[in-house]
Amino acid sequence: MSQPRRTPRRRAWTVLALPALLCVLTACSGGSPSGEGVDDAAPSTAPTPSGPPGTLFDNFHYSGPDDPSLAAHGWQVRTDGGGPGIKDTWSTTGAGFPSDPTAQGGRVLKLQASTDGTKEGTRQVEVQSTGTGLFTGTYAARVHLSDKPTSGRNGDHVVETFFPISASDASDASTNYSELDYEYLPNGGWGSVGPQLDTTSWFKADPPDRVTHALKKRVAGWHLLMITFMNGKVTYSLDGKELFTSSGKYVAREEMDVHFSNWFIDLPFTGGSRTWDMKVNWFYYKAGEAVSQADVQKTVDGFYSSGINHLNTVPKS
Repeated sequence: MSQPRRTPRRRAWTVLALPALLCVLTACSGGSPSGEGVDDAAPSTAPTPSGPPGTLFDNFHYSGPDDPSLAAHGWQVRTDGGGPGIKDTWSTTGAGFPSDPTAQGGRVLKLQASTDGTKEGTRQVEVQSTGTGLFTGTYAARVHLSDKPTSGRNGDHVVETFFPISASDASDASTNYSELDYEYLPNGGWGSVGPQLDTTSWFKADPPDRVTHALKKRVAGWHLLMITFMNGKVTYSLDGKELFTSSGKYVAREEMDVHFSNWFIDLPFTGGSRTWDMKVNWFYYKAGEAVSQADVQKTVDGFYSSGINHLNTVPKS
């Protein structure tokens, strides 16, 4: 049972400030601070497969949520109120960019949700893109999902998510509301026992109008999550295997931002703090093309080998 993202979408920062624009024009061929551009020892050759134009790529080489490059590259960490989950508990404290030996390139975006079973002791976390409208094409993210808390007692109804959603300021009020969800519920929720990976395409948020599919199995660990939206059909794939398709009215109807979030449906018990970690290795989007899993990985490998940490050549709408 998936739930819509019932919150206004903020436009606090802009994508492609001057450093990011220079990075795009030069293919990030020189070193730059704070994860902006490339590693100092990286070669200057730009990758050729599925490169610009129409490409957005980021492997989250940032120093922290206050890194100026994060905003310049079109990302923001949520701090406003509202839902879903435990309302008004969104915080930057759960967003980090640590080293991780299990990740490609050795760095990740870590989204850590924490709670002690009270609203006051709960922190949810969400990172979203801004300023670049994404629509038809291929969305791909290498994501690490968790079955158990990193610390503390198990049993929380946690939701680990990757989803594009309407980019308008009040997305759920839009007449062309669009949302395409991956939601992993290791302990279930909304009456479901779990574990399950939900894939859901929305037509309307209120009252809910959606089609959804639940993969009833544990999927902890690293996975390539893909959404392909082409020719009036949305296809969700896990590690190259098709999970679910939607069509008709259950497709995107307007440009979207992409979001990663880690949150709690409810607070089933108090006593003792616990933390849940979700990690994102990289995000890739190719406008207007259906890209296979193999070609997505080949392209991403090319970015890594060329030292490109961020690239945005998606045409402005």
